[in-house]
Amino acid sequence: MKVNDWLDLSVQPINLHYKERALKRQAQLTKPAGSLGRLEVMAVRLAGLQAVECPSCERVGITIFAADHGVAKQKVSAYPQEVTTQMILNFASGGAAISVLATQLGADFEVINLGTVTPVDHPDVVCNVIASSSADFTETAAMTVSQLESALGIGADAVIRAQNNGVELFIAGEMGIANTTAASALMAAFLNLKGADVAGAGTGVSDQGIQHKAEVIDRALILHGPHLTAPLEVLRRLGGFEIAAMVGAYLMAANRGIAIVVDGFISTVAAYIAIQINHQCKEWMIFGHCSPEAFHQYILDQLEVEPLLNLGMRLGEGSGAAVAVNLLRTACELHRNMATFADAGVSQ
Repeated sequence: MKVNDWLDLSVQPINLHYKERALKRQAQLTKPAGSLGRLEVMAVRLAGLQAVECPSCERVGITIFAADHGVAKQKVSAYPQEVTTQMILNFASGGAAISVLATQLGADFEVINLGTVTPVDHPDVVCNVIASSSADFTETAAMTVSQLESALGIGADAVIRAQNNGVELFIAGEMGIANTTAASALMAAFLNLKGADVAGAGTGVSDQGIQHKAEVIDRALILHGPHLTAPLEVLRRLGGFEIAAMVGAYLMAANRGIAIVVDGFISTVAAYIAIQINHQCKEWMIFGHCSPEAFHQYILDQLEVEPLLNLGMRLGEGSGAAVAVNLLRTACELHRNMATFADAGVSQ
């Protein structure tokens, strides 16, 4: 798809009939009205998304999008770029946190390499290499137009594969050294802020490192400032391959009618961009958790959404979203299996 085609991608409507049926079912379950709080709300919302009276979260798809960033040469991360490749191999070998969580959930799990400075060689890694990394956005745009189109399409294709496998929930995870800098720069551009307003510790840089990151972001904002007018152009100039892939995945999931569980800071930035492209896709997003990464809560507030969890997690990889799935499963089990007043012979 060409860049402009993403602007016209439609969003599947929510099924209000089944949402209403789920609400009526909740009213008949053996409990005081509203006593299960947000578990009730999530069950009803999922019913509308899945167009069934009793939704399910058993079939989960998790895709990790991984790529290196050119801005890493500005030394904005506590880790070298080789770590991106090492973590991709760790994902594929089952040793990473998200790998363990995916196994626990029985999820369909895939890892996609969109481009790393150090080559990746593993049979269980999907090779969709666009380039060895994005460009350094303090010098030029992070991506060419064709690279952006490729990254968006890779994300969309991952969702289509997930749908073909019968997935009911989709989680996009990410890996890429320096991607917190890219995500922070994107939000600064969208919200007309400075680097100091958005820069955080990321993988664990010092206070001095955060100040340096802020200065790097400010340089990029000055360079690209006149061109930061449309969401996809902001993404092209300041983003990265894996962030763009997540944007494409979110837009396609909303188009195909697949509920999304959004992970932490970087995933939420991708969700924010997708919503700027098509506001209706927000209906398909469930925000899994809030991380302690600087500025994450601010973005959630801007989107007027409340995450399911706040556990102090800041790993990324889709890990917080994966943990939230168990909460969604609990909501569905209660909604489906609790007795009604009539079934139990309990007076209302």
